[in-house]
Amino acid sequence: MDVDYNLQSDLSRWRSSTVVIPTLLFDVLAMSVLPPYGRCAVLLFFAVAITVIPTGIIVAAERPNVVIVIADDQGYGDLGCTGNPIIQTPNIDTLARESSTLSDYHVAPTCSPTRSALLTGHWTNRTGVWHTINGRSMLRADEVTIGQIFHDDGYRTGMFGKWHLGDNYPYRAEDRGFDEVYRHGGGGVGQTPDYWNNSYFDGSYFHNGNVEPAEGFCTDVFFEKANDFIRDSAARQVPFLAYISTNAPHGPLHCKPEDMQKYAGQPDRIAAFFGMITNIDENVGRTREMLDELGIADNTIFVFTTDNGTASGDDVFNASMRGKKGSPYEGGHRVPFMMHWPAGGMDQAHVSDTLCHAVDVVPTLIDLCGVASPDAVKFDGVSIRDLLTASRDESVAATTSWNERILVTDSQRVRDPIKWRQSSVMQSKWRLINGTELYDIQSDPGQQTSIHGEHPEKVAELRAFYEDWWAELEPTFARTTEIVIGHPDHPRVELTAHDWIQEALPPWNQGQIREGGLPRRRGKQPVAASTHQGHWAVKFERDGRYQFTLRRWPEVAATGITDSLPAEPNVPGADLAFRARPGVALDVDHAELIIDGQTVGQKPISEATDSVSFTAKVTAGSHQLSPVFSGKIGTIGTFYCTVERVGG
Repeated sequence: MDVDYNLQSDLSRWRSSTVVIPTLLFDVLAMSVLPPYGRCAVLLFFAVAITVIPTGIIVAAERPNVVIVIADDQGYGDLGCTGNPIIQTPNIDTLARESSTLSDYHVAPTCSPTRSALLTGHWTNRTGVWHTINGRSMLRADEVTIGQIFHDDGYRTGMFGKWHLGDNYPYRAEDRGFDEVYRHGGGGVGQTPDYWNNSYFDGSYFHNGNVEPAEGFCTDVFFEKANDFIRDSAARQVPFLAYISTNAPHGPLHCKPEDMQKYAGQPDRIAAFFGMITNIDENVGRTREMLDELGIADNTIFVFTTDNGTASGDDVFNASMRGKKGSPYEGGHRVPFMMHWPAGGMDQAHVSDTLCHAVDVVPTLIDLCGVASPDAVKFDGVSIRDLLTASRDESVAATTSWNERILVTDSQRVRDPIKWRQSSVMQSKWRLINGTELYDIQSDPGQQTSIHGEHPEKVAELRAFYEDWWAELEPTFARTTEIVIGHPDHPRVELTAHDWIQEALPPWNQGQIREGGLPRRRGKQPVAASTHQGHWAVKFERDGRYQFTLRRWPEVAATGITDSLPAEPNVPGADLAFRARPGVALDVDHAELIIDGQTVGQKPISEATDSVSFTAKVTAGSHQLSPVFSGKIGTIGTFYCTVERVGG
């Protein structure tokens, strides 16, 4: 870090957001107690300081606001400014023309892992988040988020939309430094932890932990709530960080009819997918216009990016890349990144083609905003401030070792990480895929022909880096992320099948819950019912008696364990809503509470009862919780389980 930005960081510890240094100078000089020679000395001091301290500090002590917009499942090629011939994204295209952009910026190939890296500056596998379900999408409690960092240094922080890093204490956004939180549950609207029967229209969302109904399309709602937060922060005259994370255009593909109509003539899936992106674009335009109206646009850092490669748009345009969401090839993890900040000189088109990663975002924003970096945190990323500044980028790239930097991204999506699985080791133009394939993306951007045999020394270099990287991280994989039970900040915990730890995929969305939630293997139909193999990893905060309430349907459904459930109305778009599937009856006759592999209690299921409760004494510490329903279908895990402490 340069000397001037060390000064900026130090000054941030004492300066007020409402005091400017010229005013301080005037006040000092106006003090009658200073003799003329004293005033001259002060003038000389400030004249020297002006040549050393960055202009932004001298002009005003106000630190920049930060708005981060991250879209879900939108790829590099799903924008007009990157060459897509069909999609309509005029507002983001304008943003790109007025911003510093990264053309070689990479994330994880799926959503939760990218979010963990983006918000912490750490490799996804280090954070415990290498999957999107199976209990591997919860951000470890000792990770420090950008929300916490900025909150601790005086910023007001807000999170809106998709969190997908844990739905229970201590993993929720409200537990991680965000003052204002408005989000859906799980990884998308209608997923298992989300409010029951939610769809993309007129849903109910969690506002600071409480469920609130909303009207309108989900993306519009999340931006509206974020804009309310921004207006309120501006009125308070406090710096803010707003993290706006859309679940669109993630499937199921539901879209406002007027946006879908803009792509008439395209297949329904493309029309809905692109229509959802156009809706995001419209909201980006409205938010930027609002920042102008509030008079704070110049000193607001506005970031737009996405979380992985395209999920659907590659059939139309993929910027010559191979692969899509989930892939180790470029199309799986190279995504757009643009930063607009007029007060920081980032208000004109500037493109840096230097290799960067999501782990660089937190240290960069800390650097730009003069926020105090947490003492105990060593980031895996670095500040890329100089790459984003047109006046410095070329000289920095020519005089530093940026081209020698090596980065790793991978897509695990398994219970426990597997070495070399779906991995890309990246250095400048080189890509080592899965440890065996080598590509030069400058001469072969589509990664069609591996040249590993022609460059054995480069393969060896990249493999050696990965071996060291893996050796450092591997010991952390055994640190299972546990849901805390019995903590006063979250006395009543609702566990859902989304977080079962097991080899098979759990029922991660409400459509699968409605279909009976039988265990699934990737890419296959449900397997025959057998003994439930999953469990929740939990940690009881203290000894005591706890009540466990087992349910097949969530509490708000108020439906019997063995009962079926009618389908709810579908919503506009190309897909069937999760809620529009009929809920099948389950032939089960008794419930069983199993803790650490031992049966604690067993009760029959009476007709029409919607839950079965057990009370058990549990010692503080780590446990595996596996309540089940049993009957003719075999043994299946209870999809929902509420736990609360009821006595000592």
